[in-house]
Formats: sequence, structure tokens, C-alpha cells
Amino acid sequence: MSIARIPSFAFSGIEAVPVEVQVQIAPGLPSFLVVGLPDKAVGEARERVRAALTAMGLALPPKRVIVNLAPADLLKEGSHFDLPIALGVLAAMEVLPSAEMAQFAALGELSLDGRLTPVAGVLPAAIAAVALDLGLICPGAQGGEAAWAGHIDIVAPDDLLSLINHFRGTQMLGPPAPAMPPAAIGGPDLAEVKGMESARRALEIAAVGGHNLLLIGPPGAGKSMLAARLPGLLPDLSPEEALEVSMIHSVAGMLEEGRLVMRPPYREPHHSASMAALTGGGQRARPGEVSLAHRGVLFLDELPEFPRPALEALRQPMEAGRTTVSRASAHITYPARFQLVAAMNPCRCGHLGDASRECTRAPRCGEEYLNRISGPLLDRIDLTVMVQPVPPAELSRAPAGEGSAVVGARIAEARERMRARGGAPNVEAEPGAIALADDARTFAEHAAEKLRLSARGFTRILRVGRSIADLAGAARVRREHIAEALAFRHRIPGRP
Repeated sequence: MSIARIPSFAFSGIEAVPVEVQVQIAPGLPSFLVVGLPDKAVGEARERVRAALTAMGLALPPKRVIVNLAPADLLKEGSHFDLPIALGVLAAMEVLPSAEMAQFAALGELSLDGRLTPVAGVLPAAIAAVALDLGLICPGAQGGEAAWAGHIDIVAPDDLLSLINHFRGTQMLGPPAPAMPPAAIGGPDLAEVKGMESARRALEIAAVGGHNLLLIGPPGAGKSMLAARLPGLLPDLSPEEALEVSMIHSVAGMLEEGRLVMRPPYREPHHSASMAALTGGGQRARPGEVSLAHRGVLFLDELPEFPRPALEALRQPMEAGRTTVSRASAHITYPARFQLVAAMNPCRCGHLGDASRECTRAPRCGEEYLNRISGPLLDRIDLTVMVQPVPPAELSRAPAGEGSAVVGARIAEARERMRARGGAPNVEAEPGAIALADDARTFAEHAAEKLRLSARGFTRILRVGRSIADLAGAARVRREHIAEALAFRHRIPGRP
């Protein structure tokens, strides 16, 4: 009887949880059992491992093969357990050295011909392996992704045979180099937006402080066009932010060619998206759109058309910066510090206020349409802009406005002032940490009382004022900064 132990990982959110794959080959009737709370994909690993060994000319011994995934009370999901199970079987068969294999964590999916195919979660697994002082064995296509974990011994073969030859000393697999991020590709330029000065100003303020933005206007007014240009105004992610965002995309299986995400992500789900698609979850819990947009922009076009439960589920992530998927067996938390940009028509037909085009149910149709959005969700939106169509003469003859490079440089300077204060980003700043001029404080208090703003609404006015002051290079928030912030506060009929 022989036993081999191979480290691997399960995933809880973006955290890699250590799992020990134990393989025992003992006398008895020929069988291949996988225990330790595996899901269907893990259970099917038996046939993939058997086929991969057959493709190399090997066969399982006519004995009882038992694979235990410890700890046994933790649900094991995914096909990435194929490789550690295969390595455990080979070590138990004394094809591979057991002592050396125990120094490497492994994950990867096996093809029937023995090739290794990419799996989700290699980057967080590599980081966890570094913490446990282990090396990592992963598919060759993902070696560059694992290399971003730092000082770690990585073996990244393309197939199982190459891996066996490497550990038996007949072939040497060199360490992979980190997959370099792609060269920056220019996105839509703000210079293409003509007119819309109020909307352009709101976009700039939102980019400085990471504030939530709502664009309201008739069809074709340019709401989606404006939203698509916001990511181009944002600076690159810091190394810590890039690693955090890349870990989320790795767990979701969306890290392209193992390259780190260096730019703020931009996600625009369709309005038919479910609550699980937005906030995370599903039969096998996966990050939702709010997590995939972490440190970036989540654009929701046709906001009232989203299912009401899905919109209400955004409220907690918008405040806490994280989302929790609760199940009877586990609670999984994903980061979700995103910037919401939403767009909507004033009513279902989209022409409320245009006497020549609005429907016969106006203005009641507009009230019913706006009532699809709850007051608590609107209270979390910092800036609201009414986007009016630009006349054709202005579209064809007006000169181009400031481009994304010019506005982005101004935003970068404002963000540098924000960082120099040593506090949190403006969207997270505590009211007591915001330096206000005396007249600005008094004006803000009177305005909040007059407009019946909630405590959250009052705090968000101060934060937007701080961003406006940073754009102006002012050390303290002045009265005019608060006045501009109030001008962008939502003004929807029937709502406070």
C-alpha cells in the first residue's frame, strides 16, 4: 500500500484555500474513487486522468485507488483538480518522486490526450503558494500569469508527459517569464463630444473623485457616448490595485493570456442581467459584474429596464465596496469598489417634454418609469445630468473640445492633490476630514435642510465639493464648490 500527497487549492471568493490531494493505492477490487465532497466536475476527473495515462502508454494498477480531498468538509469545485489527482496517482505508482512532488502545489485540467488546458484561479493560487513556501505546477499557457506572484518555483508544462520527463531528469522546463501587459490602446476620445458642456464637466468631476453618475436624456442624445469616454480619463491602476483586479479576473477565468489588468476595467452588462450576474453567485459562485468592475467603471444603460431586485442588490456593494454571496454551506465575499455610471430615458418612449413627440400618457408615463428606481438607490448617486440633444448645426460646425489626454492630465493633477492629503479617495472621505471654509459649511447645512437631504446625501455633497475643489487647486472647499455640487444633485419630479 502506498500513499502520495499533492498540495492544491480550492477557491473562496478570490482567496485560495489549501487542499491536500491524498492518493492511496491499496490491494482490493480494481476501482477509482474520489471522496472529500467533490462536485461533478471533480468526480469526472477519474475518466480524464485514466484517459491521459492511457495516451502516454500507462495504465492504472489493478488495485483500489482512493483519492481524498482534504479537508473533507470543504466543497471542491472545478476541473483544476485533474492535475493534482494525476500527479498523486503517478507518485503513488512511483513514476514520480513523492517527496519532491509534495513541495509543489498543482492545478490544471487534463485533456484526454494528456495536454494541460488553462483553468481559473492560477494567480491567487500562485500567491497562496508563495505564502506556504511551495512551488507551483500549472498549464504552460498560464505560466506567465503565475510568474506575477513573485519569487516562486514554477513548472509550466504543456502536457503531462513533459512534466513527467522534467521530474525524472530527462527534460528541463525553464521558468516562465511574467506575461507583460498589452500596449495601451487608445479608446474613444472626449474630443469627439461636441457641446454638452454640463455633461462633460460632470464626467470630469466624477473621474476625479470616483463619484457615481446618472445621465438622463432622450434617445440618441449621447449618454452612452459620454459613458464610454470615462475610462479614458482615469489613470492607470497602481501595482497593488492591478494585482487585486487581476486576481478577480483570474478567478473568473477572464485574465487574457495571463496578463495583469493595468487599466481600470469597464463593464457594461445588458439590462436583462440577473441579480446573480450583477452581484455574483450562481450554481457555482462566480464574481459578478460589480466585482469585475472593481477599481473601474460599471455602466448600466437603460437603468429602469434592469430587474428591480438586481438594482436593489447594488445598494450594499455601492456603500461597502464588497459583495457577499451567502449559501447554506458558505459565505463568499468579493471586492466590489466600483464607480457606477447609469443612463436612462426620461420615460419609456423617451420623449417626455417634447410636445411634438411625447406619447399620449405624458407626464404620467414619465412618473411610472422613474418609479422603477428606488429612492435609496438614487440617494447613492452623486451627480445627475440632463443630457439634451445637440443641434445638427452645432454637431457639424462646432470645433472639437478638449481631448481625453488634456482632461486626463487635469484629472491626474487633481488626484495627486487628493493623495497628497494622505486620506481616502474623495468618494470614501469622511465628512470630518474634508476642509471646509466657514461660509461653505453654513451654505451646505442650510441647503441640505432646505432640500431635505439625507445624511448620506449631505455627505456626498461634501465629497463632490471636495473633488471640485481639487480640480480648482483649492486647499479648502469654498461656497462656490458646494453650489456646483448641489447643482448636480438629482432633481427628479416627485423626489426630494
